[in-house]
Parts: sequence; structure tokens; C-alpha cells
Amino acid sequence: MENSLLSKFAFWQTKHDRVDLGVYLNAAAVTFFKRDSGTSFSLPLSGDDWSGVFEALTDKIPAPHLQLVLSEDFYQLMVVDKPMVEPEEMHQALIWSIKDMVSESVESLHLDYFELPESTNNKVTVVAVNRAMLQALVKAADKHDVTIAGISIEEMAISNYGAEDKLAHMVLCHKPGSELLLTVVKQGQLYMQRRIRGFSQIDRVSSQDLKLNVADNLSLELQRSMDYFESQLRQAPVASIALLMGGECQMLAQLLSKNFDQAVEVIACDQVQDKLAQWALAELERQTEEPA
Repeated sequence: MENSLLSKFAFWQTKHDRVDLGVYLNAAAVTFFKRDSGTSFSLPLSGDDWSGVFEALTDKIPAPHLQLVLSEDFYQLMVVDKPMVEPEEMHQALIWSIKDMVSESVESLHLDYFELPESTNNKVTVVAVNRAMLQALVKAADKHDVTIAGISIEEMAISNYGAEDKLAHMVLCHKPGSELLLTVVKQGQLYMQRRIRGFSQIDRVSSQDLKLNVADNLSLELQRSMDYFESQLRQAPVASIALLMGGECQMLAQLLSKNFDQAVEVIACDQVQDKLAQWALAELERQTEEPA
């Protein structure tokens, strides 16, 4: 995102020897990825006990340096018309834009926003996160000598897929019980995102049901998104379709490949949250490599 969610909290950060970790947070657990071992591990999250998570983490890895990705449990995403105001007035203007779209008082929310590259529709995507949750997270991190480099969201984390590739790729990400997330990414940037309803149980669908209608129904949704990407955003067709999900994903890939010219691949991982934590670390590494 253009503005880090933690930009206003930079005062609490301290310098120390860095052990970089990518982190994915959902309502039940926190998953960590460490580059040198190439493995992930998870710690349970009980309510909002961030202090307990960070205490357990620092018992394993003292003074870690984290890049966080929030699951959809922790944020709302809204697309609104871009307010025609000066940059310093954007935050206040966005409050008015979303006040009837959010599930809680705007005074209790921390807002961030981003614009999609090469967008021609004069829209911005607003991210709303509970302010008290963020403050509790930051306070617990400070207490346990944990540095938070930045906070991102699922949609932005996926942009690290094929980040060095000049071609666009469609990524379908599904977590158990959640709606299917479709993104189109290119060169480390998010070009398109949408949640596709009706596929929240796709990881439980049998191979037979995939063959009967599920794969074809999903193909229709993918084609609609491809048409929008090419005609409305004036982009070249995506080069591939990647699946990040559990269940009969290999069978689904085979069935989808019959309906599209693009290659369809399954992103290898033990669990979806492991890959999202890995992409969180990739984002931190990309930021470190970029010139100041």
C-alpha cells in the first residue's frame, strides 16, 4: 500500500540485529516463515492476546523483525470514488466516503488506501482496520522487543507471486470457509482483485462434482474477470492461472486448463497460510532491496 498502516507508529521502533520473518495473521493462529530454514510454524491466537503470541515467538527467536499480512478477519476492503482533494485532506475525505459502508464507527477505524496501477476509473481501494486492534498489536510487539516493519493485506501479499515477471498472472486463493479471492498481479503490483461468491467450500468439493459443474461455473467467473482485465483495464491477456488452495486442486487445474489457453498451475504449499507468510517475507525483502 502507498501508506504503511504503521506509519503513524514509527516512534516505537528500535534498532537491533535483524531476524526477518514473514507473518500471516488470522483469527485463530499466527503463521511465521523464516527464509534460512525455508519452513513455517504457527502459534495459536486466543482472542486478542498478541502479547502471548509474541512472548512465545521471542522464546524461539529473540528480537524478530516482522512483515505482517492480515487475513480478511481483520479488515474491510471498499472501492470508492477518489475524492478530489489535496493529499493531506484525503484521510478525512475517505471517512465520509466509507461511513455508510463499514460495520463499525469510522472513529474506531484506521484507514489506508491504494490505487491500482494504470487505472482509468478514478477509484481508490480503502482498507479499514480496527484501530484498537492495531494499537494493541503494536503495544504487545514493543513490550517483547518485536519490530514490525509493516502491515499488509491478503490481496497485496499475493502481488509477490511472479514479482519479477513482466507478464500478468491470475491467482485464485482460497482458505477454508472463506470466499474465493481472485487477483491479477504483474511485476509485484496488484492490478485487479475480487471475491467470488459461491465457492467458499471449494476445498471440500469432490472430483466428481468438480467435473459435473463446479469447474465450468468457476471458468465462467474467470472469463468475466479476464474480459474486464483486457477490455476495461486495456491489458494483455494473463499469461497463466495459479491456484493456491486445498482439496482436489490438481483435478481442478486439469479441468480449468481445458477451458483456457493459459497454463493452469497449482502453487505448492502444505497450507495456504504458509505461502501467505512466505509472500509477506518476500515483500519485506523487496522493500529492503529497493533504493531509498
